[in-house]
Amino acid sequence: INGQASSLSRDINVNMETIPGQQSDRRASRQDGRRPSIYSTMDAVPHLEFYCNATATGRLRRSRPSLETLRKAFEFIFPPLYEEQGEEENGAEGKTTEPVRFGWVTGVMIRCMLNIWGVILFLRLSWITSQAGILLTWVIILMSVLVTSISSLSVSAIATNGRVSSGGGYFMISRTLGPEMGGPIGMVFSFANALGCALNTVGFSESVRDLLVEYNAVMVDEINDVRIVGTITVTVLLLISLAGMEWESKTQVLFFLVLMVTFANYFVGTFIPATPQKQSKGFFGYRVEIFVENLLPDWRGSEGNFFQMFAIFFPSAIGILAGANISGDLKDPQTAIPKGTIMAIFSTTMSYLLISITAACVLRDASGNLNDSLPVNYSGPCEGLGCKLGWNFTKCEQSQSCSFGLSNSFQVLNLISGFGPLITAGLFAASLSSALAFLVSAPKVFQCLCRDNIYPYIGFFGKGYGKNDEPLRAYILTYFIALAFILIAQLNVIAPLISNFFLCSYALINFSCFHASITNSPGWRPSFKYYSKWTALFGSIISVVLMFLLTWWAALITFGIILFLFGYVTYKKPEVNWGSSVQAGTYNMALSYSVSLSSVADHVKNFRPQCLVLTGPPNLRPALVDFVGSFTKNVSLMICGDILMRNTDKLVKWLNRRKVRSFYTPFKGDSLREGASHLLQAAGLGKMKPNTLVMGFKTNWQECSPSSVENYVNTIYDTFDSNYGVCILRMMDGLDITEELQCEGVCAWNVLGFSLERWVRIRTVFQNKQGKKNIDVYWISDDGGLTLLVPYLLTRRKRWRRSKVRVFVIGQQQTKEDERTEMMVLLRRFRLDVHDVIVITDSERPPFSKNLNRFEDSIAGFRLREGQQAEGPAHQERTEGPWKISDKQMDAFRLKVRLNSGRYFVSVYVRSVPVPQGGCPSSLYMAWLDALSCGLHCPILLIRGNQQNVLTFYCQ
Repeated sequence: INGQASSLSRDINVNMETIPGQQSDRRASRQDGRRPSIYSTMDAVPHLEFYCNATATGRLRRSRPSLETLRKAFEFIFPPLYEEQGEEENGAEGKTTEPVRFGWVTGVMIRCMLNIWGVILFLRLSWITSQAGILLTWVIILMSVLVTSISSLSVSAIATNGRVSSGGGYFMISRTLGPEMGGPIGMVFSFANALGCALNTVGFSESVRDLLVEYNAVMVDEINDVRIVGTITVTVLLLISLAGMEWESKTQVLFFLVLMVTFANYFVGTFIPATPQKQSKGFFGYRVEIFVENLLPDWRGSEGNFFQMFAIFFPSAIGILAGANISGDLKDPQTAIPKGTIMAIFSTTMSYLLISITAACVLRDASGNLNDSLPVNYSGPCEGLGCKLGWNFTKCEQSQSCSFGLSNSFQVLNLISGFGPLITAGLFAASLSSALAFLVSAPKVFQCLCRDNIYPYIGFFGKGYGKNDEPLRAYILTYFIALAFILIAQLNVIAPLISNFFLCSYALINFSCFHASITNSPGWRPSFKYYSKWTALFGSIISVVLMFLLTWWAALITFGIILFLFGYVTYKKPEVNWGSSVQAGTYNMALSYSVSLSSVADHVKNFRPQCLVLTGPPNLRPALVDFVGSFTKNVSLMICGDILMRNTDKLVKWLNRRKVRSFYTPFKGDSLREGASHLLQAAGLGKMKPNTLVMGFKTNWQECSPSSVENYVNTIYDTFDSNYGVCILRMMDGLDITEELQCEGVCAWNVLGFSLERWVRIRTVFQNKQGKKNIDVYWISDDGGLTLLVPYLLTRRKRWRRSKVRVFVIGQQQTKEDERTEMMVLLRRFRLDVHDVIVITDSERPPFSKNLNRFEDSIAGFRLREGQQAEGPAHQERTEGPWKISDKQMDAFRLKVRLNSGRYFVSVYVRSVPVPQGGCPSSLYMAWLDALSCGLHCPILLIRGNQQNVLTFYCQ
């Protein structure tokens, strides 16, 4: 071993490639955009494009070579990753216009803030504070924020568990819980957003109506004026939406700037000394006595209770999904949604809390009459806090006829501010921006629902237009729904309805996060880590409880609608497969019950005819199938079979006592290859069947009979040919503990009679805590991701949780940093917690002579002698002993061996298994595996998937 070599240079590496044209093949494949693995020019190194579902515009994506291709003996030249298509057509049509995409600030944070700063802030927050007092108002605000914050964490987790397309909350729920729950919530959520548009439009219309009343310019009456203004307003907003997302976004930024100026104007106004006119209306600036007076609640009227105040306020917090709802228009939804949503919640919460504190500036009741000021030496009757401040509001307080103050006027913010018209402008901006956001969100969500074809007769509204795929038809539908509720013209009637619909949406979003977490599906790997399945469950429960506490009749109606829509989807069973957590939960339940059933003793009362029916191809004997199905359906097991021409109880007990969740299936066979072949075909039940063969490394391959080596390697070959994955585990001291038991005086043929307790107490390295050791993964060839998935699943176990995964890939010195960056991007998209990526740049270095000599010595006993090298005798020898290696076969491969030394702080060493071409002698392949895994003190896992993706960065 070269002492000057780095630790990476000492890693085991064996390269077997055909000599003719190899270097030119490698250069050609690199120029095409694909580098071959060091194992073969056919094999491909990991690449992001292998995991993409859709192709780029005008291109056809090529995938990694299949196992069948890798097993063929001929050479294979990689095609380019993409092939350009239709260049002439594309040139004739000209360049396509790129759709508008938004970042996390303009696309999510500003949009959410504007949606949260709605009409409630300007028209109802001061009134809620007068009713509930400052303390309970803070409780109401923080309760609302608690619900929305937990929901935002769940949204962030779901949004970062794969690429999110358009559809927002509906997309996240449906892809997590499946169409059965996604479809109903998509309908309700779209409707809720349409109601949100109506709510904020009515708030704007009330403000305009108040201005008309103030200036004696009423058109018809107060109610109908709200309807008229609302109709005109929502029509204008529709036209802005139809103009496209770019215009809508610019409008939202303008509204945001207006609100910033409004807030600055308001808080400055709280410090400006009050004029007599403002004092007559209850404003006196910050006073301790006012603060103490307004600290506690003062419930008034039929609406004067805590939950009614919460029901009215909660819609002001529902805008947290405004950014997620346009997920299809974001540049990077996985980053933008968590960052923008959480920042928006924090900023708006602070603004609500600060504005509620300014209630320390205003009395609850005031007349607005300048004549109610008290003379200096007034000694007449006077009650209330106003007397101490020089004003007598006793008369209007007793008669409950006060027109001003926190409890009587919705224009308190206008009164407090430095310049009143700016508050009006802020109110207009807040209400219009929220209405516009809801008007955009509802069609986007509904369009995604329509395109999924879950419900009939709504596909018409899924059609998109323009570069941003705008749902113009859905815009028109949302417009008419919003208009219908605008005609109600009562803000306090609409608000509780919206609260119920959004609470239902939040309940399902939180439950989606909880359910995806609790099922322990390997596909649940959100890159956003600041969430908990238990807080998500709490958020789901509290949302349902609040639904009934706020408006119980609306909650019943909501659940009635959800159950009806759920029943329809369950009955229709749409043909979609999104890899939902419900599927993962079904698998967990089936696995758990199946394992539990294996330990249940048989009893005559529970006997069921579980039939293995030798039907051959079932469609050729339908009568036999129908007959047996008539008495086994929903009662017992039926398996259709197509045949092409010692006591095991203690072993099961040992598995159970050792807490290993596994089935034990003995199968008679004349050899390892025959038995494994039968098991690969017969093992499993329905979907619960193996897809990966795991076996131990044959450490005595040089000493045992050549036929035994041939049998072992052919088992691997058969597994590849059956399109299964392969895992080979090797440990320094081997896996067979028969000799250890014999040392303790136990006969090797009587191990079943050995003490069960003593068997259970035997510990292995995998039962120990691994500490902070590394898991080194040499991802040499792209096998679909199984090489990465197994180490990830290890780190999810408690014993391995502190271990760090390091990924090693093959690269070149001149492009080392680019290749490392590319691999980091791929791993981040997979949401795999990888500590580091290391690029090995010396893969083409000539082998050390010592390593090469060791490799040749290991196969010396399998080489053909000089007299057997001629074509005739060699063919005869290969027929009689297929494990024999000729000089020609040896010369056909270039071997490169480097031994590992010094990797002692590694818990597991994982490396890609090379796929041999047909005709490779079993002894040569065995020596290859041996060279890949020798000299290491830690467990070595040689692994190869079946070239089909087991990792994805998509939601569906």
